[in-house]
Amino acid sequence: MKVGVVGLGKMGLLHSCILSTLPNVEIVAVCDKSLIISRIFKKFFKNALVTDDVVKMSGLDLDAVYVTTPIPSHYPVVKAVYSNEIARHVFVEKTLASNFAEAEELCNLARDIGGVNMVGYMKRYAVTFRKAKELLAQQAIGDLQSFSAYAYSSDFSEAQKGSRESLSRGGVLKDLGSHVIDLALWLFGDFDVESALSDAVMAPKCEDAVRLKVKTREGLLGDFDVSWCKKGYRMPEFGFSFHGSDGLLNVNDDQVVLELRGGSLRRWYRHDLVDNVGFLIGAPEYYREDEVFVRAINGNCSADPDFLEASKVDYVLEEAKRRANRK
Repeated sequence: MKVGVVGLGKMGLLHSCILSTLPNVEIVAVCDKSLIISRIFKKFFKNALVTDDVVKMSGLDLDAVYVTTPIPSHYPVVKAVYSNEIARHVFVEKTLASNFAEAEELCNLARDIGGVNMVGYMKRYAVTFRKAKELLAQQAIGDLQSFSAYAYSSDFSEAQKGSRESLSRGGVLKDLGSHVIDLALWLFGDFDVESALSDAVMAPKCEDAVRLKVKTREGLLGDFDVSWCKKGYRMPEFGFSFHGSDGLLNVNDDQVVLELRGGSLRRWYRHDLVDNVGFLIGAPEYYREDEVFVRAINGNCSADPDFLEASKVDYVLEEAKRRANRK
């Protein structure tokens, strides 16, 4: 399988390394605007074409392309891949696009092309969240009554007041919050944003902390708390609390805790849940999602989440912004 990678930042390098370890997969072309980064990459992937223009990847008979550029460029890059017939199968890092209209158009293009498409919401492949989904399906805490979710990091917890550094990352909800929004969609299906509150902690127009209240189509109430100004979170952390008629279920990146009424408690850590992969870099879930994408291409089946499923995150993000702006 011949693969091209567009964007050689952290995620582009990570996926390139993982893909190079998978059987019968070869990185044959890479694209990045930075000449220095391209030269460094060439030292490790000597047989790959290195270019600064995605259109120059045409005619290489690529099977798949990974798009790991900044979010604002996802839409034009994916359009270029499809319109120039560079590859039929496309993987895009989250979020799918900058807004829901762009995401919808990419969904339509992908449907017309007919290849496998996938978006990098890798938390779906974390063993702790998969265990939590399994327990919910088993009604381990009885009838589900409500849930709460959080996404925290300390990225800007010590930034000086007035700093506008966070603006370049497009806001905390799209950057961090999109992961827990995707997980909630994966767990519960579609939901509506009932209210949203956005806080500019550092400077006006910055989106540094966001709170959402949502309701699923079945009437389940949930809330989200997202911030990149939380002290004590050197690494980003994502988590959920599920409240049921028979108890409480808590899950984050590292553990799952089931606490039933009457005092019964069970705990599973990541290492208890067979968190092993063929090649570890970044986190095990990155390997799993790449493996799923490659297998889907070989098996001519869909990958999870595909463009259509991921576009729902863009829709929720847009609704949250609209609700927050009404305040």
